[in-house]
Amino acid sequence: MGLEMRPVAVAGGGLAGSEAAWQLAERGVPVVLYEMRPARQTSAHKTDKLAELVCSNSLKSNVPGSASWLLKEELRRAGSLLMRLAAASAVPSGTALAVDRERFAACVTAAIENHPLIQLRREEFCDLRANSLALFATGPLTSDALAVRLQALTGAENLAFYDAISPIVDAETLNLERIFRASRYNKGSEDYLNCPLNEEEYRAFHEALVGAETVRSHPCEDLHYFEACLPIEELARRGYDTLRFGPMKPVGLTDPRTGKRPYAVVQLRPENLRHSSYNLVGFQNHLRFPEQQRILRMIPGLEKAEFLRFGQIHRNTYLNAPRLLESDLNLRGAAEVFVAGQLCGVEGYVECIASGLLAGFALAHRARGEAFAAPPRTTALGSLIHYITHADPRDYQPANIAFDLLPPSENLPGRVARDRRARRARQCDRALADLDTWRENVRGPLSLVRGRSSADR
Repeated sequence: MGLEMRPVAVAGGGLAGSEAAWQLAERGVPVVLYEMRPARQTSAHKTDKLAELVCSNSLKSNVPGSASWLLKEELRRAGSLLMRLAAASAVPSGTALAVDRERFAACVTAAIENHPLIQLRREEFCDLRANSLALFATGPLTSDALAVRLQALTGAENLAFYDAISPIVDAETLNLERIFRASRYNKGSEDYLNCPLNEEEYRAFHEALVGAETVRSHPCEDLHYFEACLPIEELARRGYDTLRFGPMKPVGLTDPRTGKRPYAVVQLRPENLRHSSYNLVGFQNHLRFPEQQRILRMIPGLEKAEFLRFGQIHRNTYLNAPRLLESDLNLRGAAEVFVAGQLCGVEGYVECIASGLLAGFALAHRARGEAFAAPPRTTALGSLIHYITHADPRDYQPANIAFDLLPPSENLPGRVARDRRARRARQCDRALADLDTWRENVRGPLSLVRGRSSADR
């Protein structure tokens, strides 16, 4: 390229940081990726692998025409490393894209470690160097030292709220005589295990949750849950039927032993290709471990379940992005600092990957002294970034991708305008066409690795 560039520092080896580091390196920009594990562990991570998934193993719907599929398809077309490795690590999960956690993290780690333009440092990122570009992608468990640094840069008084993760059970300890296999509405293969509850069983379970002993919060903690990821005991306290319209909804499921829809259902999703463990879908909670074991064993089929992981609450740190970030994820007032992942205000695995990919693109342009144009507003990528940088900052909360973030299609024929599925299909077609045009302008020169372009690998 004629100019020797200083390495870009990427803080955080999660989904966003790993994707951003890869995209930078693929564009010939040297990277130093900082990951503090295993020297310093977090309350949620269990390994030292990059891109370790801690809440769920699902990357949500892979059904063409859905908003989640659209974002994943745009990432695939834009050359996302993590989307490619997710496909290679996929486990059966009906119409969703779910991965074998261990295999996925191992593949991402190997790809990063083997890239000649990425230096992986197992230490905490402490501070910026003068005239150096840096990406903060330290995620929901940003260290106290870096959180203080962010507060100094942004002036934010409080960057933290709290999120919850679901339990995992050992498959060998399940009572399959009380469980049936099925995917909701019979879509896809029968990859989910379903634990049906009758009205009496549900009432007892609800009463136990309402009266359960939760983990005590520290005096300085202000528990402020993200509405899309509420603990089950909080849902139970909001009303008797709240769980039945949430994670325990029985719609679309028929118990083959009775031929009827159960009163309530708990779904279990496989954690790996061996189906040796299952995740209790939507069952994140803040209960003490003995309480979790006692109450969750009230679920039919889980009477003797062994828990490989209990639900937990962990700190989730994020910025008020509409107030602080530009459309290229650059921090206002700090030209050398970019932010990605949950720290920038996106919610969800795929959304974190998307922010990392875009931050990698933007940083590569900045390192070469070139202007970066964000994806068109008509794309899922563009709409996601537009939301986090243009939402109302007075009551800002992280967002998943959804069709209501995309602008509606205009001048549709009457029949299409009245058909929601047809309208969304038009939005997807427009998004992918605009994405293909945009990516040709931002892809940039790919690095030559071992004598060949990454596009050939």
